[in-house]
Amino acid sequence: MKKPLTPDHSPTTGPALAAMALGGLAIGTTEFASMGLLPAFAADLGATVPEAGTAISAYALGVVVGAPVLAVLGARWPRKHLVLALAGALALTNLASALAPDFGTFVVTRFLAGLPHGAYFGTASVLAASLVPRERRPRAIATVMSGLMIANIVGVPGATWLGQAAGWSAAYLTVAGVAVVTMLAVWRLVPDVRDEVRGSVLRELTALRRGQVWITMAVIATGFGGSFAVYSYVTPVLTEVTGMAATAVPLALAVFGVGMTLGNQVGGRLAEAAPVRTIAGGLAAAAVSMALFALTASSAVFALLGLFALAFTTTATTPALATRLMDAGREGPTLGAALHHAAFNVANALGAALGGLVLAAGWGWTSPAAVATVLPLLGLTALWVAVRMERAERRGELALAA
Repeated sequence: MKKPLTPDHSPTTGPALAAMALGGLAIGTTEFASMGLLPAFAADLGATVPEAGTAISAYALGVVVGAPVLAVLGARWPRKHLVLALAGALALTNLASALAPDFGTFVVTRFLAGLPHGAYFGTASVLAASLVPRERRPRAIATVMSGLMIANIVGVPGATWLGQAAGWSAAYLTVAGVAVVTMLAVWRLVPDVRDEVRGSVLRELTALRRGQVWITMAVIATGFGGSFAVYSYVTPVLTEVTGMAATAVPLALAVFGVGMTLGNQVGGRLAEAAPVRTIAGGLAAAAVSMALFALTASSAVFALLGLFALAFTTTATTPALATRLMDAGREGPTLGAALHHAAFNVANALGAALGGLVLAAGWGWTSPAAVATVLPLLGLTALWVAVRMERAERRGELALAA
């Protein structure tokens, strides 16, 4: 009988993490490329551009619903098997999106495509953490998450170009192909690490009873909400305020993607030494970056530097926040990690809505960045509450032990 592998005893840890990161590349591409492909699928499927936006909202709703539901329903599965199943679901749903005959069907397929998003990252993060010693978990999670970041440099521009050259459905077919490659890579390279305690639905659901889980989700929703308020309306800012040509916007988005990728990697290392300080410093720096972007967006150089800084500082908090959710959930680490992506998509909706409100009020194209500076500050406030609660819990435990 084969003995289950224990953390850091596998010589294939690096390739295993890279295999799971491939799934993140597929997920990041299908999520963000839809924004660039929106006019194309709207015209082809007989929808107006505003109507086509519901397909993007449907995907986000799928993430929010699927992250906790699939993580809980798959609690009794070995995590490697669940990652394989979720990657398979990602392939099938993106294939369905590519073959959708009308807009109504397309919206349904986008909702279905969002379902495995959060559960995949949650399960892959916990599996990655089980492959390394405890102190190296943030870096392992950052590696798995790197696929999502790299998607913004390579996957999204590539899928957008492919969609423009060969039709929007080709982009979703490509995502489906990457998901299939992910399945093969995970099957061959990821060791089958089993928990000493078998997972269960009730065990995972206990995560929802812990206040730290909900407060950490609030930190994510508000902290990342500001970044999405800027990103959602970055194209008109760059063309109308900065004066960039529309053809140069993909370059600016790639700069944002580079900032996300580097921030994720640096944040993984910082989180190993000082997780709370990494989160607090990232949120504070993100607020400053937003304010500077709003003030200096008229300059192309400063606008690009501002976008890079915003992406770097916000994403640097990701490994620490993901690890914190896993720890806060304790008995339900998979659900805790999956909720990170549910909260991330709440941030998406919150930031876009706030930016839309101030633009509708006539405050100008840079107003979303200016007003959204309050969101990471709210995240800092929520983090302060979480740390105080944590300290009070520790004092209570010490008092009981005495």
